[in-house]
Amino acid sequence: MIDDFAKEYLHSDLREMREALLWKLDGLSEYDIRRPLTSTGTNLLGLVKHLSIWEATYFGEVFDRPFPEPLPRWDDDALRQGLDMWATEQETREDIVDRYRRVWQHSDATITALAIDAPGRAPWWPQPDVKLFAILVHMLIETSRHVGHADILREQLDGSTGTIARRAPAEHDAAFWEARRTTIERAARAADPSTA
Repeated sequence: MIDDFAKEYLHSDLREMREALLWKLDGLSEYDIRRPLTSTGTNLLGLVKHLSIWEATYFGEVFDRPFPEPLPRWDDDALRQGLDMWATEQETREDIVDRYRRVWQHSDATITALAIDAPGRAPWWPQPDVKLFAILVHMLIETSRHVGHADILREQLDGSTGTIARRAPAEHDAAFWEARRTTIERAARAADPSTA
């Protein structure tokens, strides 16, 4: 009984994080979802593309239930070069988002079909023999991590934050945020006398 509870609990959280990631694209231009917002090129649509590939791999290949569409394999040079982290001009938002949703369906079918202790194999892991439980936890952590990245990127673009619309913080004006930032900056400088 606890196994079923744990599986559903993790699966439910994964579903919520997936939706949160896509929510970060809402209302933004093609340029804003694609443009590099960090020195390493991190961008919103690239995060979606990256997670679609790796979720398909983890819930597909690891359990011998391959995703039915062509995707780079875990040992593909394209992934080593980071090509999963950004969208080319030929790749549309709709293509990437729709594929991510199809990956969800495929992953959800795997999660539903298998017991939480079902064995799998992740050859790129130091200990490649895994269980569905470990993969569920890994993908929840990985997805949540990238939703956190997306939250910061979106805040840089237009100030919006949060994981889902119903939990988004109340809007504050620019004066509120400038006052908060000034207070935090003052505290940071006071904590480090070398900045004085």
